[in-house]
Amino acid sequence: MPPSVNFHLWEPCNMRCRFCFATFQDVRRDVLPKGHLPEEEALRVVELLALRFQKITFAGGEPLLCPWLPELAAAAKARGATTMLVTNGSRLNANTVARLRGVMDWVTLSIDSVSPETNVALGRAVQGRKALTAEDYHSIAGRVRSAGMRLKVNTVVTALNAGEDQTSFMRGLRPERWKMLRVLSVEGQNSGKVEALRCASEDFDAFVARHRPLEREGIVLVPEDNEDMRGSYAMVDPAGRFFDNTEGGHHYSKPILRNGLDAAWSQVRFYPDRFSGRGGFYDFGGES
Repeated sequence: MPPSVNFHLWEPCNMRCRFCFATFQDVRRDVLPKGHLPEEEALRVVELLALRFQKITFAGGEPLLCPWLPELAAAAKARGATTMLVTNGSRLNANTVARLRGVMDWVTLSIDSVSPETNVALGRAVQGRKALTAEDYHSIAGRVRSAGMRLKVNTVVTALNAGEDQTSFMRGLRPERWKMLRVLSVEGQNSGKVEALRCASEDFDAFVARHRPLEREGIVLVPEDNEDMRGSYAMVDPAGRFFDNTEGGHHYSKPILRNGLDAAWSQVRFYPDRFSGRGGFYDFGGES
């Protein structure tokens, strides 16, 4: 097993990103009508994951829609795991940050464009209509740092934002790490929505190259092309099952709580060389 795992604990989301890799509509339709486990079961999943993984990333959907996220993070921390949140930022107000203080080590903001209009076109907007502004993101980053949490950014590079120069924006935001992911087609997750957003490899490479100078200012760039993303993550779905994306869609294991962690892990594919190649090993250790 790798040192880190992504727990997509919450299918519901308040944004409508057309490129989303993890909509989990199939999980909600076929397995989990509410789109998430009950609090007690989610807590048991986290406790088991923390026995084997050094870092647990809480993702979604939008994980800040989960009212008991701070309790899940606290359980992971109590068992020695580093904790990370991946969020669109729309619900990361002062009260939420206060609830996460001391139990969340990292916050990863999903930011695709500096243009609200582009974000709306991408669906990176609340209910598909209200996008955060650059000023909003800077305010959120300030709250995160004030609470002692480390900052990372994820950007999905598509046909709509590949030509942007985000250097000035990112210089002001100052994330420790900036992950750039070329938009990926995942059968059953973003089919029918993502096709017009596909980004040519040369356009993705140009986006990365355009921002390389930021590395001289201490921002670590982590580009991930499509092949880097397949089979290189340990991932758990909202129903508490490992899953992989090696064949173009999601393949799910049996539930961890019913079959055990090792048995469930043995039912998915994971390629350690791809994990290492995309920069999966880094100093993510707990306190900033």
